[in-house]
Amino acid sequence: MSPVSIWVRGARPRTLGASVTPVVVGTAAANEVVPWRFVFALLVGLGLQIGVNYANDYHDGVRGVDTAERIGPPRLVSSGLASARSVLLAALASVFVAGVAGLALALATTLWLVPLGATAMLALLLYSGGPRPYAELGLGELMVFLYFGVLATAGTAFVHAESVPAAAWWTSAAVGFLAVAILVANNLRDIETDAAAGRRTLAVRLGDRRTRAFFQVCIVAAFLVVALGVIAEAIDDGIGITPWALLAFGALPVANRQIIAIARAQGRALISVLVGTAVLQVAFGVLLAAGLWIGRT
Repeated sequence: MSPVSIWVRGARPRTLGASVTPVVVGTAAANEVVPWRFVFALLVGLGLQIGVNYANDYHDGVRGVDTAERIGPPRLVSSGLASARSVLLAALASVFVAGVAGLALALATTLWLVPLGATAMLALLLYSGGPRPYAELGLGELMVFLYFGVLATAGTAFVHAESVPAAAWWTSAAVGFLAVAILVANNLRDIETDAAAGRRTLAVRLGDRRTRAFFQVCIVAAFLVVALGVIAEAIDDGIGITPWALLAFGALPVANRQIIAIARAQGRALISVLVGTAVLQVAFGVLLAAGLWIGRT
């Protein structure tokens, strides 16, 4: 592979929609849109996700968690495609880009975003690093829900409108559940190698059968949150989301394919479920954002 393709592979481009989707949905949920803030919010999200991907590659590589038996695509450090030092520097560079973009947004809105951004960076580093990585405590899914769902979506709405409308809270939960589903599919694939390495992720703790059920619950929950938000709006104007948000249900065929596939997929077939779930989140997010936009006009 060329040097560029090596680093692109390490960034895990097929799942980067997890950081783009909350920015798109959060922008649609805001009462107004500031173009440069949208771009900088994207830089924050992409910088953090690429940073955590490189950081995980580094930490797992130096700790010997990744092995030749790993089902997923080869990691840069463990496969020898890149040195541990260069991968660590790439992770720090990605986080630096996110930090600069985040600081610009904080200066334009409120400096309270600085400590929030600092916690996101700390969460990135401690996912698979530090003396006791929280991914091994079964907390990875919770942190993904918070940082790639609630904070990313509601935070994007805030940097545009300098307030967080009810629509942003509802949609942040929906986006968060699908981000969790992506991680669950990833960790289901790696149950055997993680367990062998003593890495007790939530998937390892739940076991194969219950992890598959949890994945299905997360997908259903994303659609259920949207439906509940629409019902809340019908009951009391201003506390829910526009009925047009139901456009997100146009992604149901994609969701149904993943729900069915996860029940029987084994080995490398789980990679297709992972990619399909990432596609689902993007499709769901685009349709949801379109519904929010239409509902405002």
